[in-house]
Amino acid sequence: MSDNIAKLTSIASQIRRDIIRQVAAVNSGHPGGSLGCTDLFTALYFHIMDHNPSFNMDGKNEDVFFLSNGHISPVWYSTLARAGYFPVDELNTFRKLNSRLQGHPATHEGLPGIRIASGSLGQGLSAAIGLALAKKLDGDGKTVYCLMGDGELQEGQIWEAAMFGAHNKVDNLIGIVDWNGQQIDGPNDEVISLGDLEGKWTSFGWETHHMDGHNFDSIINTIEKAKANNGNGKPQVILMKTEMGQGVDFMVGTHKWHGKAPNAEQTEIALNQLEQTLGDY
Repeated sequence: MSDNIAKLTSIASQIRRDIIRQVAAVNSGHPGGSLGCTDLFTALYFHIMDHNPSFNMDGKNEDVFFLSNGHISPVWYSTLARAGYFPVDELNTFRKLNSRLQGHPATHEGLPGIRIASGSLGQGLSAAIGLALAKKLDGDGKTVYCLMGDGELQEGQIWEAAMFGAHNKVDNLIGIVDWNGQQIDGPNDEVISLGDLEGKWTSFGWETHHMDGHNFDSIINTIEKAKANNGNGKPQVILMKTEMGQGVDFMVGTHKWHGKAPNAEQTEIALNQLEQTLGDY
């Protein structure tokens, strides 16, 4: 396992570099949450999920990931490219005219790995439940994953989906909440407090887990534990503690980098803190 953790750590460092370079190149994008979720994406696509970069839209006979908080597209684009879904040098087109790599993931340009347009917050869990139910009907034993932001839980549709998922025993689904305590306007507790998240999900009929989103052992072990409960009649949710801006010292732990790109000097400082391991695009 130690060799694998070292490999994942190396990949994550390069993905963080890609994130900084994408948003800096166009002075636009969302680096904070992207950096915070990098370790999760790395673990999912390079260790946990059974997925196929040749990509089929229906996702049959493979694990499927949905990104509900679509504004953190830079981390997903980098992960997909580094995992072989499309050429890494296409990251140069992020947020440019006629690019497949739009600010929020979209489907009409046919980017491999993307199954729904996302970023209108609150909708991803509903889509994930729909595919999870389809897999159950098809006798497809694979798992559906859905990442949500913690601020996104202020959207009512999340809780409608949570009720529906539990009522219909959608037990091939793992929801993951990026619990970084921050949203675009400030700390969650100052905008709308989320209260007892574990108590909320549990009362809605979900089996709830906690994990450290910056520790690969914790990520892998927690997700495997949740996955082992597939078929037990309950959907699973993981409350993942992260720091917005993880990996770059002046971005860590503040909402100020939620949707702000670094200037040239800040970009150089950030890249000097992140090891180039796979080669920049």
